Amino acid sequence: MLLALATGCGPGSDDPAGGSANRPTTTTSHPVEDTGITAEPGERFTLTVDQNASTREYWYLVGPEPDSSVLVSLGRKYTPGSGGKPAAGSGGRLTFTFEAKGRGTTRFTLLHCTFTTCRGNTSTAPPETTGPSTTPTAGATAPTQAPERITYTVTVD
Repeated sequence: MLLALATGCGPGSDDPAGGSANRPTTTTSHPVEDTGITAEPGERFTLTVDQNASTREYWYLVGPEPDSSVLVSLGRKYTPGSGGKPAAGSGGRLTFTFEAKGRGTTRFTLLHCTFTTCRGNTSTAPPETTGPSTTPTAGATAPTQAPERITYTVTVD
């Protein structure tokens, strides 16, 4: 699994609408273990993960979702990994974009589902339950695992 964290200050040509204007764009990468994020009001950051729908691998923003007075989600964008054009069987990158709104601390969680960890989900809808899948994998002798959850704590100064 690859997860990259980037911090951006202001909109670029691909930034979602509704954010702060007229700020230079900068990007900082952090390791996946860096789940503590500090930002200033108006600052944007993104989380980018690998995703492959052909193998039923999906990522979702799930509860706890961020306190909207501190941090808002500006959505997500999928970019195919095959030269920018969708290709059967190839994955891509899913980017979640957030903007710091006001001073405070909040948390949010990303859920990583695979065909062995979630059931009843689609590319845009997380499963109703996030316990282990009841569908065994071929040759599996042990129960399947629960989906991975990564919880981030964001402090806006």
